Amino acid sequence: MNIFTALGFQWDRTRVPIQIPVHSIDRACFRFHRMLPEFVWDAGVLEGNPLTFVEVKTLMDGITVGGRKLSDQEQILNLIASSKRLLAWVKNGEFKLDKATFCALHRLVARNEALEWGHFRGEGQETRYTPDVSLGEQGRYTPLPTEKSAPKLNRIFVDGMRAINECISHPFEKGCAFFLFGALQQFFFDGNKRTARLMMNGILMSSGIDAISIPAAQAETFNQKMAQFYLTKDATEMMAFLASCHPAAKDMDRSKMDASNASHDNLKRLASSRQASGTST
Repeated sequence: MNIFTALGFQWDRTRVPIQIPVHSIDRACFRFHRMLPEFVWDAGVLEGNPLTFVEVKTLMDGITVGGRKLSDQEQILNLIASSKRLLAWVKNGEFKLDKATFCALHRLVARNEALEWGHFRGEGQETRYTPDVSLGEQGRYTPLPTEKSAPKLNRIFVDGMRAINECISHPFEKGCAFFLFGALQQFFFDGNKRTARLMMNGILMSSGIDAISIPAAQAETFNQKMAQFYLTKDATEMMAFLASCHPAAKDMDRSKMDASNASHDNLKRLASSRQASGTST
């Protein structure tokens, strides 16, 4: 199976980091729970939500926030609910990389925000409207047209999932690939990136790898790289960016440096050995 054809994009697989710390699932879930306010706030900032970090924490404590639009407040509440649901699934061993889980998370993420939520475009009452993605100065990206019952979207999802499961073994690469797959194909009317990132983190935490949040300070960089991804269908830079957002990014960079230094030292030793034996290099 050609994984790039099935997913609709490609990337340089040699540049995807694999030296990523692995912990117990409980440890990965504990960190996600502890960092939940930051994760929710970061996700809100990426959507242009104006609520501050303090206001997000206030909502998480069950207290309403005054002076904010109800739609902005509900978007944050949806992110809280979907994140908590994901955490519960992973902790209980119930998270699955399938359509049912994907749609169940979307039902929470995009409630009262998307045109319809909890099913693929075309599987509900709306069968004609096709959403697109703004790329700023670079125009707009339009995905596959919405069709009644979503036959093509479902076929793409099935083929993509088969490719991901059969061709990708490392959970980090698998998680990133699913996120970008969901973002590119736009299976839902809205909330695609948010839902796909939750799925990505479900894949990571289920393997004992810490979840990834896109820092609010990196929102502009994220949007720029996503725009390039939509235009070029090349995910190499986006995967590198996601790796840079991982909490162990510094350790990964250090591992690459150590590997590079080790390779350099080996070459020096080989050259010295050849010189000592009179062999030309």
